[in-house]
Amino acid sequence: MSSESPRPPRSIATRTGDDGTTSLLYGQRVPKDHPQVEAIGALDELNAALGMAKATLPAKAEATELTRIQQELVAFMGEVACAEADATRYADSKFTKLDDQALARLDASVAAIEARQPKFDGWATPGANQHAAALDLARTAARRAERRIIGLAAQGRMLRPLLQRYLNRLSDLLWLLAREAESG
Repeated sequence: MSSESPRPPRSIATRTGDDGTTSLLYGQRVPKDHPQVEAIGALDELNAALGMAKATLPAKAEATELTRIQQELVAFMGEVACAEADATRYADSKFTKLDDQALARLDASVAAIEARQPKFDGWATPGANQHAAALDLARTAARRAERRIIGLAAQGRMLRPLLQRYLNRLSDLLWLLAREAESG
């Protein structure tokens, strides 16, 4: 008789990662500290940080832009989550992918905030209020994700340049949003 209790049906706990590995998108097993898993994890942390920023929005503020960015990050994670050998398969799939319009929306948001000329004096010191601090935390998560994405090329995982540009622009936007939140 086994001492293990049976696994409930449809459990999140598959136990397949108990050996320190996880699956990429199309089933390839890799160590949990694999550079792609690190990059996906950094994007996931960014998504969670954006959730915190949404939760700290002032009562009448609109969460639409942050929600859209979170949805775009899910698409981003999908692209990072496939092995280089499966890149063409992913590109040909029906999965949602980031496109030039996503980058253009970030550029437009950056331009709109810059046109309002938020006040800041030199280097930011996060923490003026909860929302600004949450946005700065998301910004630092975006920069970490950007570093992880850039590092994948040295590991043989070539991603579309758009993805790197998206993260760079997103961190710029989050910096501006935080400064704007500080001032008002």
